[in-house]
Amino acid sequence: MDAFTSHTGTALPLRRSNVDTDQIIPAVYLKRVTRTGFADGLFSAWREDPAFVLNDPEYAGASILLAGPEFGIGSSREHAVWALRDHGFRAVVAPGFGDIFRNNALSEGLLPVELEPPAVTALWDLVEAAPATPVTVDLVAREVRASGLSWAFPLDDFSRWRLLEGLDDIALTLRYDAEVSAYEARRPSFLPLVA
Repeated sequence: MDAFTSHTGTALPLRRSNVDTDQIIPAVYLKRVTRTGFADGLFSAWREDPAFVLNDPEYAGASILLAGPEFGIGSSREHAVWALRDHGFRAVVAPGFGDIFRNNALSEGLLPVELEPPAVTALWDLVEAAPATPVTVDLVAREVRASGLSWAFPLDDFSRWRLLEGLDDIALTLRYDAEVSAYEARRPSFLPLVA
């Protein structure tokens, strides 16, 4: 997982609330056995509408998604995070997230930034008026900045540390490789081995 310290990019304004994981990536895409290749399924039903914001060439290459309240609710679906990452998003800014989506995002290096609704509305307004507006999500300072404005966001210290260090669940475990190996070396031979 790539370390996340600060990211500056353009933002895509998704003025929708209660976006569930089935809307982010429909179940038909869940048959794939890899963590990549899901960008084509991202918001696929909505993308059939030519007026959908993801189809707007002014927002091509956006790496920050600005969403409405309760983004990522619904079923536990890591594929939703994978699809967002595959499309190029590094952060999602919203007034609130589904708990499982938030945990999956943090585990996969996608930063879920929770801001108050007026802050998200201000960001929507900024990027709709000027799609090329640079937006910075600064994890070190725990703030979002755009057009001379800034908004602080909360994030627990452990999740922040993991993202700053670029540690997914496997990398966290591998930090204790020497201790695990020493433990396994001391185990009686009649017990099963861990390969």
